[in-house]
Amino acid sequence: MIIPKEIKDIILKLNKAGFEAYVVGGCVRDILTGVDPKDWDVTTSAKPEELRKLFPKSFYENKFYTVTVQTNSKNPVLKEIEVTTFRSETKYTDKRHPDEIKPAKNLKEDLARRDFTVNALALRLRSGQAPEIIDHFGGRKDLEDKLIRAVGNPAERFDEDALRLMRAVRFAATLGFAIENKTLEAIRENAETLSFISKERIRDEFLKIAMSENAAQGLELLRENGLLKFIIPELEEGYGVGQNKHHIYDCYTHNLLSFKYAAQKGFNQQVRIAALLHDVAKPRVKRGNGPNSTFYNHEVVGAKMAAQILDRLRFSKKDAEKIVKLVRYHLFYYNVDEVTESSVRRLVRNVGPENMEELLQVRMCDRIGSGVPKAEPYKLRHLKYVIDKVSQDPISVKMLKVSGNDIMKLLKIKPGPKIGKILDILLGKVLDDPKNNTKAFLEKQLKDLSELSEKELEKLANEAKDKRQKLEIKRDNMTKSKYWVT
Repeated sequence: MIIPKEIKDIILKLNKAGFEAYVVGGCVRDILTGVDPKDWDVTTSAKPEELRKLFPKSFYENKFYTVTVQTNSKNPVLKEIEVTTFRSETKYTDKRHPDEIKPAKNLKEDLARRDFTVNALALRLRSGQAPEIIDHFGGRKDLEDKLIRAVGNPAERFDEDALRLMRAVRFAATLGFAIENKTLEAIRENAETLSFISKERIRDEFLKIAMSENAAQGLELLRENGLLKFIIPELEEGYGVGQNKHHIYDCYTHNLLSFKYAAQKGFNQQVRIAALLHDVAKPRVKRGNGPNSTFYNHEVVGAKMAAQILDRLRFSKKDAEKIVKLVRYHLFYYNVDEVTESSVRRLVRNVGPENMEELLQVRMCDRIGSGVPKAEPYKLRHLKYVIDKVSQDPISVKMLKVSGNDIMKLLKIKPGPKIGKILDILLGKVLDDPKNNTKAFLEKQLKDLSELSEKELEKLANEAKDKRQKLEIKRDNMTKSKYWVT
């Protein structure tokens, strides 16, 4: 076991001062499963005031007997270490916070208040000796058996903090574990107590599930055990609701499989939630039954429902706006020979160029969720090509650092075809070398061009137009090859 020097120093300093001290919690679980801990926690017999004397670089600003010890580590994870006095907690009247927190007699009493056995392990460090695992509740065997089991009586653990109902599912999803039967039974029996938990805490726990590799498994665990109805009940409306000839799954399963693909591909948070919610409105707008049933405007209604869901779960305004936009436009129509560049420009304008890649990812999730074999068929690659094409800056005289008005003013000539020819010639010089696009260089060229005849100007302008056309063709071919389209 590789224990960071900062952790060793804290524990050995406490031991030297006559106090017990142990590494505890999720970091011990992570060490045993070969994962780098994202945070480190230490528990000790020392009281907060004793900790403050031992570690002058520390602060204590809570009621939980937790002192934050600051280190000189360059690793952000190890800059601040939370060191907590052995503690026990009494009755949780509001299902969220203990009515009273008091010092515990020993390590075992401290570990007994923790949620799951895999999180109730401790690690003893002694100078010159190998680390020793302390396991009072069978957590090490549960790690080996890949089981999430409540410490002690499951009902009591969930009664203490109802968010643990979701945490059990989250650990099962993130670790790829199963939930032990009695713990699972207690989750079902206590599911309604999740309504006591703040929406912010529910959101944070749900997003941890959503961002795991087994996100779909986690979602299904939430539904099967009665928790989903307290998080996103709108999703459950689609369970068993059949679709039409374009789909082989019911509405809920389709959303679930879309969500699963988003997680498998490692798509970002906004795409995953949009993939989950993209067809959330279908049960409400469905008309008819069987292969010819319809779901008109489900993307519009779905965007409104998504906005309500995200607001209820206290998503940030920025995230909510993006997800709602992805739901609203996920049903865009595109056939290679039918859709014009102007309609693609309109789609890009509505969605925002910065959101187009995510929109296409949601579409890929939608396709896989519908049971088709390929997420990205030729026509979707072709659409990517057209989006890239219409998003590129046009090769135009508007790129120049001089305008038609500048030419008329400098050469003292009136509006006419000559202005356009001169601009075309100047653009040709800039295309030869973009560094030429400065006002000083172009104005110098104007003086030389002003002395040419109409015939000479015409010839140079035509050569410049030909050069621009060849460059446009070359750029277009490069964009096509990027997306493997013809």
